[in-house]
Amino acid sequence: MSKVSLTVNGRARTGEAEGRTLLSSFLREELGMTGTHVGCDTSQCGACVVHVNGKAVKSCTMLAMEAEGAEVTTIEGMANADGTLGTIQQAFQDYHGLQCGFCTPGMVMSAAALLKDNPKPSEADVRAYLDGNICRCTGYHNIVRAILAASGQDVSGLGVVAAE
Repeated sequence: MSKVSLTVNGRARTGEAEGRTLLSSFLREELGMTGTHVGCDTSQCGACVVHVNGKAVKSCTMLAMEAEGAEVTTIEGMANADGTLGTIQQAFQDYHGLQCGFCTPGMVMSAAALLKDNPKPSEADVRAYLDGNICRCTGYHNIVRAILAASGQDVSGLGVVAAE
């Protein structure tokens, strides 16, 4: 076991990890950051997306040791300082961009990376960017609308489907 020190959501954190421990497992099991979901362990689903030094990464493809000294943001770090939902999280709620919620942390983290690089994406931009995130419930329609709304764009004419 080796010591791994990093900054998670603005807070210095240290834990122990074997050389083969994935960042997703380290975050969940060692640091208790269970908002990062693991759906496949093979980099296919995107539920485990976190930001490492400002870049979106699938944490099931990165070793915890590789994050030594890094700045990591998880879904827990996307909330406002007072604990209320952040802009993207609120848009997912307002525009019904989730059903079971399993993919949502990865979707929100991917959306944040997209909006950082492209503050006013088109619908096609959003769909292309989410190519590495799989949702088995929603069909992506409302996820795309939520991301566009989070970017400040008017989605009133885009046929948002209400929650049942």
